[in-house]
Amino acid sequence: MGLTTVAAAATSVDMTTIRSICVYCGSASGNDPTFTAEATALGQAMAAAGIRLIYGGGNIGLMGTVARAVLEAGGEVTGVIPTFLKDREILLEEAQETIVVPDMHSRKQIMYERADAFIALPGGIGTLEELVEQLTWSQLGRHSKPILLLNTQNFWQPLLDLFAHMSQLGFIRPGLEVGYLVADHAHEAIAQIEAAVSAKPPRADATIVTQF
Repeated sequence: MGLTTVAAAATSVDMTTIRSICVYCGSASGNDPTFTAEATALGQAMAAAGIRLIYGGGNIGLMGTVARAVLEAGGEVTGVIPTFLKDREILLEEAQETIVVPDMHSRKQIMYERADAFIALPGGIGTLEELVEQLTWSQLGRHSKPILLLNTQNFWQPLLDLFAHMSQLGFIRPGLEVGYLVADHAHEAIAQIEAAVSAKPPRADATIVTQF
């Protein structure tokens, strides 16, 4: 494991190829084995496509599952974890790169800067917060990196219904629609993201976090 502390550069990047995906997911595995199976399948698909995993750095729950699946399939993993979570979530020692940061804000900034796209697996409050932050930045035009919800067992359906409810009541106005992709199964996720990038190469401003 390469253990580093990194200050990422603030640059704007135009992307035409997906080289890395940030996966948001729980430090728990949930009570349905399908969640673990789909996390494993996603990790295998990423490795097969030569896509590096950017994730929260732990070895427990779905976080650990997807990271181990990438590694076991010959792929590359970068974990980003705050100092105070190193012991609680336990580092995945096998990861090729682990970045230890001082706080959650730094963690999210580096994960954003390192990723060409985002996938949200089932998870808890932290996963939801990370996902909604990226959706907000995209809605405000700060980046157009693909964001995909892996809707295993309809996990994200209540959130999708809430977005529709917000639109119906006028809180998501025309022109400010929330942009995202939805896949029911892991094997669909990479293809959807690559198709989105092919249709419209994303652009991202790496100074986004410091500007907010």
